[in-house]
Amino acid sequence: MILRKLLRSSSCMLWGAAAGLLLTSERCTSRRQGLQDGVWRAELSLSHGRQAPFLFEASAGATDSAVLTLINGEERTPLTGIRYAADSVIIPIDAYDAAIKARTSGDFLEGRFTKNYIENDTGVPFKAWRGSAPRFAPADSATGIAIDGRWDILFIGASRDTTHNVGIFKTESQIVAGSILTSSGDLRFLEGALTASGAQLSAFGGLTPYYIEVAFADSNAFEGALYTTRGKTLLAGRRNDRAALTDPYSLTKLKRGINRLSFRLPNTGNELISLADQRYQGKVVVVSILGTWCPNCVDEAQYLAQWYRENRERGVEIVGLAFERKDDFGYAKAAIERFTKQHGIEYEILFAGKVGSESVAKALPELNGLSSYPTTLFIDKKGRVAKIYTGFSGPATGLFYEEWKKDFNEVVNGLLGENKLH
Repeated sequence: MILRKLLRSSSCMLWGAAAGLLLTSERCTSRRQGLQDGVWRAELSLSHGRQAPFLFEASAGATDSAVLTLINGEERTPLTGIRYAADSVIIPIDAYDAAIKARTSGDFLEGRFTKNYIENDTGVPFKAWRGSAPRFAPADSATGIAIDGRWDILFIGASRDTTHNVGIFKTESQIVAGSILTSSGDLRFLEGALTASGAQLSAFGGLTPYYIEVAFADSNAFEGALYTTRGKTLLAGRRNDRAALTDPYSLTKLKRGINRLSFRLPNTGNELISLADQRYQGKVVVVSILGTWCPNCVDEAQYLAQWYRENRERGVEIVGLAFERKDDFGYAKAAIERFTKQHGIEYEILFAGKVGSESVAKALPELNGLSSYPTTLFIDKKGRVAKIYTGFSGPATGLFYEEWKKDFNEVVNGLLGENKLH
């Protein structure tokens, strides 16, 4: 309420202090400039002097109903609730408790991307220009080596230890799209372009900006690096049409001699829920371990929400266990309610504690550790854990996502004793 009053005030100095913006000493007026409609090219600063470019489209930019849509490959992520004061704008990214705060100047924006859940976060520099500029300028003479297909990809750490991952890419008119899968999920919708020696790709879906550059050693190998705001990770790729991750059912285990979950956790109404409740008796139950802050959990929830509406009458239930940024019920309640509303979720999501190993051990003492959000457990009609799937291959992974959906349905069908495809 206080913020709304301040937004209506002609004193942008007072508004700037309340919103946490650093305004310059230029004379401030109550004139609302707003975002200009159209496509914008933006950049977020990363480590080692790199930038993560991305595109967004603004519509009805100078009104209270403005929408800014992030563009990454086939993905479109709308952002609403945009607020203005004089020549400044706040673009909330509610799904990840973050925001872009910038000054507007015609066809130019400059400010910072900040994460609200981090106290006194200084954020990272952000700039944007309106116009028709592409994410990456096309190379004058692009490499003739095709990046299309599957790749074994190694992320190489400072200790030279390596982790195995899978890349999948396709090219159309020098524009490259695809993703990189890891055992904990994927990098979502990467988009970029061919260069004279390889390719460059980037993504920003509201939480973590990525920039990847690779150069071909030959037609079947490349080397490069992944840049984020935190640092640089070397990577190496080797073409492999059969590239696949380690079996996701082999990564998370129950402790020896245990086959049931005993959690008893609050929903957003502060009602304690457990698998012993009548609602779950005699049914197959899918338990999704998630965080509302987790992009791959968002992808999984979007699938599960629709799947549940179409299949709940078959004797199946879903329950989510959310580990959140703060060990605060009020904070978690708001995040979970926003999450369920945004994705049309009709099953219970319970607050399991603050993200971290201590909360997992307390809420799920039966698990022998947890390595990924999301992790999905399949419970049979007698309440026993039948399978545990670590990670998630989302829509950006193409055929891997289709394989995941097929496998998910086969597991549920098997536990129901049915032979159907839903």
